[in-house]
Amino acid sequence: MKRKVLVLLADGFEEIEAITSIDVLRRAGLSVTVAGVGKKTVRGSRGVTVKTDIRLSLNRALPDAVLLPGGMPGVQNLSASREVNKLIVKAANNGKVIAAICAAPSHILVPTGVLDGKKATCYPGCEGLLKGRARYVDKKVVTDGDFITSQGPGTAFDFALTLVGRLRGSSVEKAVRKKILYGSSKK
Repeated sequence: MKRKVLVLLADGFEEIEAITSIDVLRRAGLSVTVAGVGKKTVRGSRGVTVKTDIRLSLNRALPDAVLLPGGMPGVQNLSASREVNKLIVKAANNGKVIAAICAAPSHILVPTGVLDGKKATCYPGCEGLLKGRARYVDKKVVTDGDFITSQGPGTAFDFALTLVGRLRGSSVEKAVRKKILYGSSKK
């Protein structure tokens, strides 16, 4: 059975983080569903419009992983959604993987309490919001239990590939890296 990933998008999402992750996860053979929060067509922080697969609904079965891209005001719009917050807590309580990048760890995960006591990273300048809740680690990608966090647009490939490794194993992660020429030193 294919592992399932639910990617949550709201107006103002960071395009590089969302689209890179969706692409890499699909290349790895994961079943990726893109859910719009509040509507099916969302507009990114740089004006790219995306028609999502579905509108977010809590009536669906929990996926194996939930992915939250950053971007302003995208993370604020995600964080303002009761459905998103309920989904995050339910996924965390059921041992599902939660992957958040950029401002998503600090603006979405911290307020729900799911990152309490965990190691995490986030967009530089947002780390103060982790204080007293999560332990900030200044790395591109940080994994702690079922949580994968990352810093921002420039770390999107590392973030997505880490999630691939978690859900499909290191051999699939390495195969995808090779196919997309990620880390290739040839010039």
